[in-house]
Amino acid sequence: MKYARLTQQQLEELHPEFINFLATQSITADEWANIKAEKPQVAEEEIDVFSDLVWEGVLSKVEYLENISELQMHLFHLTEKEMKLFSVKVMNPEIDLRTEEGFGWFKRNFQSDFVEYLTASKAYSEDKNADKFELIKQGAVITKGELYQWFDKIME
Repeated sequence: MKYARLTQQQLEELHPEFINFLATQSITADEWANIKAEKPQVAEEEIDVFSDLVWEGVLSKVEYLENISELQMHLFHLTEKEMKLFSVKVMNPEIDLRTEEGFGWFKRNFQSDFVEYLTASKAYSEDKNADKFELIKQGAVITKGELYQWFDKIME
């Protein structure tokens, strides 16, 4: 398995797509029930293959990721050729950027000496989607990029 198995909830939400996936392999509903009952390992492998296909589709479309902790934000723009990063570090231990209050403090004080910025970019490895997935495994979430774009404007 290249990425991670989808959760039970994700599999349930993608049930029609999973049925189509099985159909492309000429596996009927009765055959699937039989595989699950008599060959659970084969059923697990099919779910893993489906999970990887879903992840490949999602990762190929991801443009922005965010990883926000108490005192830091890592905002990624995933372009065709490289990963661009805005990194923000808050030097006020009273602040938690994950809260509305803490983020409000940041918006009022983003130009103060209590906030440090770093920008960077990095070329992808041989496997662009694996690079993106690694960021997700480290806690990043897929976003529409509003925060990254806001930083892009104020940093100009």
